[in-house]
Parts: sequence; structure tokens; C-alpha cells
Amino acid sequence: MNETMVCAVGNVATQPVYRDLAGGASARFRLAVTSRYWDREKGAWTDGHTNFFTVWANRQLAANAAASLNLGDPVIVHGRLRVRTESREGQQSRTSADLDAVAIGHDISRGTSAFRRSGRPEPIAVGAQARPEPDWETPATDATEPEPDTPQNRHREPVAVT
Repeated sequence: MNETMVCAVGNVATQPVYRDLAGGASARFRLAVTSRYWDREKGAWTDGHTNFFTVWANRQLAANAAASLNLGDPVIVHGRLRVRTESREGQQSRTSADLDAVAIGHDISRGTSAFRRSGRPEPIAVGAQARPEPDWETPATDATEPEPDTPQNRHREPVAVT
């Protein structure tokens, strides 16, 4: 299937709306993408036209987007472009562009971000006890105890070769 995959860089224009539906979680927000160009007459960067996209996220991406994104955040959205045209009786037809997001992230060229993995609960069998986390730390050695006599710990005397 041929799909138009796009990468849009812009700002979150509306607070994400999260819904937990029977088919899975869903979130949507509007993305404002403004082109910028160098105006030679003014000698400065100038904002061009702003395009607005409705971004749709599903399942775990929806939950993470709702928890991570705020109004005005600079983001990068990668997803499938869907262009819809609606026509209603007695009204002008409307065309809108939606992005079915595959990935959403903060644009760290315009600020910093701290990543946190989302926890997924692991299923535990009924009646089974959870296994404790193993102790991976190396026990501290007591400074008063002598180190074991191994080849690595033996002091080597310099040898003169004649």
C-alpha cells in the first residue's frame, strides 16, 4: 500500500485530548507548522504561512503524548498524511489535513527534554509470587582484611637483566 509518510516540525497548537476507547487509547492535538524565510529587503527572518494539522496518536503513543506534550511545545511528528474533503449541503466544502502519528518527539534543537521510559505492567500468573530483583551490587571489601594471595595482587620486584 502506498502511503504518504511525512515529517512535520512545528508547535503544539492545542492541548492534547486523550480518550480511552473500547478499541484502545486515542489522543489528538493540533500542530502549527510555520515556514520561515530570509527576507533580503528587511535583512531578517520572516514568518511565512502557517499550516495546521490534526495529529492522531493511538495506543501507547496516545498515552505518552497526552502525558508529555503541552501547549506551545516544539515537536517533530512522523506519520501518514491523510487529506480529507468534507462537503455539507448549503455550505462550502472544507479540506483538512490529518497526520496519523507513528512517532512524536520534542524538537531538542529548540530546547532540552528529559526522557523517561513508560512502565508496562508485567502480567503475573494467578497465585504466583513476584520474583525479587537480584542484588547486583559488588559487596564492599573491608579495608582491614588482607586481599587474597593471587597473581594479580602480588607485588613484583623489578628484575635487572645483564
